[in-house]
Amino acid sequence: MTEPDEDFAAMFEASTKAKRFERGQTLDGTIVAIGPEVAFIDVGGKGEATIEVAELKDEEGDLEVAVGDRIQAMVVSTVGGLTLSRRLARGAATDRQIEDAFHAGLPVEGKVERAVKGGYEVRIARQRAFCPISQMDTLRTDPSAHEGHVYQFRILEYKEGGKNLVVSRRALLEEAQRESAAEIRRTIVEGAVMTGRVTSVREFGAFVDLGAGVQGLLHVSEMGWSRVQDASQIATPGEEITVKVLRVDEEKQKISLGLKQLTPDPWSRVHDTYQVGQVCAGRVTRIAEFGAFVEIEPGVEALAHASTFAPTGRSEGWSRQVAPEMTGAFEILSIDFEKKRMGVALVPEGSARAGAAGPRPEIVAGARLTGKVERYEKFGVFVFLAPGRTGLIPLSETGVANQADIARTFPIGANVEVVVLEADPSSHRIRLSAKAIVDAHEAEEVREYTERPEPGPAEGFGSLADKFRAALAPRKK
Repeated sequence: MTEPDEDFAAMFEASTKAKRFERGQTLDGTIVAIGPEVAFIDVGGKGEATIEVAELKDEEGDLEVAVGDRIQAMVVSTVGGLTLSRRLARGAATDRQIEDAFHAGLPVEGKVERAVKGGYEVRIARQRAFCPISQMDTLRTDPSAHEGHVYQFRILEYKEGGKNLVVSRRALLEEAQRESAAEIRRTIVEGAVMTGRVTSVREFGAFVDLGAGVQGLLHVSEMGWSRVQDASQIATPGEEITVKVLRVDEEKQKISLGLKQLTPDPWSRVHDTYQVGQVCAGRVTRIAEFGAFVEIEPGVEALAHASTFAPTGRSEGWSRQVAPEMTGAFEILSIDFEKKRMGVALVPEGSARAGAAGPRPEIVAGARLTGKVERYEKFGVFVFLAPGRTGLIPLSETGVANQADIARTFPIGANVEVVVLEADPSSHRIRLSAKAIVDAHEAEEVREYTERPEPGPAEGFGSLADKFRAALAPRKK
């Protein structure tokens, strides 16, 4: 590049850097020259600013600085170059500068002298100002905690030539907080792991401050793989906590957080640990209208549906067989690994299955089983044989001649002995017969009676029973 081109590039770079300065911004610079009225300050990037020489003098009128010294000052104007002021930042502003700061919205430095009714008395240069208690901080604090501190304030009201000033520190804190929040929000993306502080705990979860007032919700359902009943057991206000960002809704400005996602999902081990037909210990966590929820292990919850309980003959009688916090043996009926669902059935206490031992009774044609009457219809009686296995005794196999006697002969919840006539594993269709049990009993009684040894000849014509036995005995050829 030629020399003119280099000069132009340097001026362009300096102009672009100067544009980045804003009113109210505090800068560090080096004094490069001191004139009769203004001094020139090098603020970096080949940019220069000016400041009134009067601001560089002490109370006796002597210069406090020299060329080469570094000073800190505030940008009060960017029109036609950068104009700085040290008095606004040092609390030594003149009445005119205070008025200019009010109109320009620039911060001024003030010292909190004492707490008064409803707020604080603040000294700004030679003026006294009032800061309402609600405008001192973003959080409610002890009023005496601010006495003697030097803060920056924004002038909200300027009346009576500066004799009546109302200022706010909170306005500047919130502005800085919004700027920091914008930076922090750029780092809050789905999947990010962040550390925050719990601000409050509610029934539905906890609010976590991720920085600069940006809050996310840690819902109670995302606190642990096991069901969390009380959010206060997991989170405490003021506690520092590490969470994972689950969702970010920019439109609604909502951030969803998770805690359990930072630990392995217990369901990732279910495939290798459990299988259908297995009997394992479980704890009833809650009762719903349709069944009982059972915790097999922390984070692995199963459902014992109401239909898996043996009928009792009473309305919602199944729910009386279980209670929250009850422990017992449960048989796994089904596992859906994709949906993370498991179906179980309570194993009756004292049965062989309760010890994860004996096999489930085999339901095949010809088997004699004992079940419980579940319900009856016009076409027959339904019998509960095992969780998920219900059979039908057709009306013709009930052994009841009069249909009106079915309810009396087969009361709901009563035990009934049946013979399996047909069992279709694919469709779970099971046909039963109670009449076959009665016929079998009668046949057994007749067989036992006929096989009894005949008594010796008796006097007279013999008994009627002997004659009946003789009639039933097979004839010899």
